[in-house]
Amino acid sequence: MPTEPLVDIIKRELPALLRQNPEVRRYVLDLTRELYADRIQTEDRFERVLEELQREREIQSRKWEDAKKEFAQFHEALRRERETQSLKWEDAKKEFAQFHEALQREREIQALKWEDAKKEFAQFHEALRRERETQSLKWEDAKKEFAQIHEALRRERETQALKWEDARQEFAQVHEEIMAQAKKFDRSIGALGARWGLQSEAAFRNALAGILEESFGVTVRNVCEFDDEGEVFGRPDQVELDIIVKNGLLLILELKSSIDKAGMYAFERKVRFYEKRHQRQADRRIVISPMIEPKALPVARALGIETYSDSVDVPVA
Repeated sequence: MPTEPLVDIIKRELPALLRQNPEVRRYVLDLTRELYADRIQTEDRFERVLEELQREREIQSRKWEDAKKEFAQFHEALRRERETQSLKWEDAKKEFAQFHEALQREREIQALKWEDAKKEFAQFHEALRRERETQSLKWEDAKKEFAQIHEALRRERETQALKWEDARQEFAQVHEEIMAQAKKFDRSIGALGARWGLQSEAAFRNALAGILEESFGVTVRNVCEFDDEGEVFGRPDQVELDIIVKNGLLLILELKSSIDKAGMYAFERKVRFYEKRHQRQADRRIVISPMIEPKALPVARALGIETYSDSVDVPVA
């Protein structure tokens, strides 16, 4: 007997039989039971999924608490460092005030000496006036001696002026070093903020590039090219790099708030992609990040990548 007419009859009549005849319905269910899970099995699976989700939420909650504690510890360390810098600044101000006071006393002493010298000269002048008629040669000797005294006083004034200028330059240098350290702390805070999403990674990258341009007089150019063959990320995607071209040298940079071992390998692949695309070898490969994972440092050395924690530490020349 041909099967096609029988199949058509089953398709046409089976729905009505299932609704009207319980025995037929049970028979069909028994035949197809192994093809799907029953209600109890489905509920068991659903319960297991819910339990897995609950455990995952607890793990993520604990990780979040650990992250908050870590950030609080960093914030406390930064606060203590600021207090230390503030105390150092106060000590520097006190030291400068003491130096200024000593210089003021020295000026007063020199003024008194000058007054004494003027009185002595007046006395000498009076004595010389009395002896002028008979001691003209001694007058010439006295004028020479006074010229020598005047020259000695002039040299003393120049010496004091040089000492004051040296002190002023030393204070300016200390102030500049303190301000540079403060800026470095601000960049560390910005890196931590970028890591936790308090500011964008692009904003932190722009800040590092700006420091390079301001400190060394170079231009940091952002290059964004499409990797059609997926050489860098394993699939076609945009590849973004920062480069500096100075005195014929090509420097390829990675400016990030933080980088790990995988990020170091990815940067090396991006460099090779750029060299292949432009048919030019990079003279230096540089990663600048205040937060470099310890495991990433051996990878950087093996790949010939220079690592720096701040833009001002990079020898661009």
